[in-house]
Amino acid sequence: MSFYELAKTRYSCRKLTDKPIEPEKIERILQAAIAAPTAKNLQRYTIWKIQSSEAFDKLKQATPYTFGSALAFVIGAKKDGAFDRPFDNKNFAEIDAAIVATHLMLAVQDEGLGTTWVGWFDAPKMQELFPEMKDYELIAVFPVGYPAETAKPSARHEDRRKLEEVVVEL
Repeated sequence: MSFYELAKTRYSCRKLTDKPIEPEKIERILQAAIAAPTAKNLQRYTIWKIQSSEAFDKLKQATPYTFGSALAFVIGAKKDGAFDRPFDNKNFAEIDAAIVATHLMLAVQDEGLGTTWVGWFDAPKMQELFPEMKDYELIAVFPVGYPAETAKPSARHEDRRKLEEVVVEL
């Protein structure tokens, strides 16, 4: 499908199955994520794959929003060493990680799977449970799975502002 079709059909899937996901699909999703551009190509992010039952139990202590999945990705940004814009010292680590996260989210859809961008999680708790995440700004959690038969977009999914409201020609 075209990128436009992919972007239009993707929705926040909140009903997933725990059916195992083929390793090659996981590999393609991760390859798409790391293909994302970052400021000065510094790539100051990490993607944690949460798949073991032990790790998933820890994840559930930090967020209830796993939606039935048995796989999740957590994206973190490391500010140290990321690009700082010289005019105002704006650090781009979180922006770069969000671009990576968006690539990952769209790749999940392209593989026929579902996910949603989860921002409702206890970051300090997650860093306590996963010490590997300690020095990162945690950006998002993506539970990933095959959409359940009853999964469907939110009633608000099609609600979008008109181009005239969001685009300003200068």
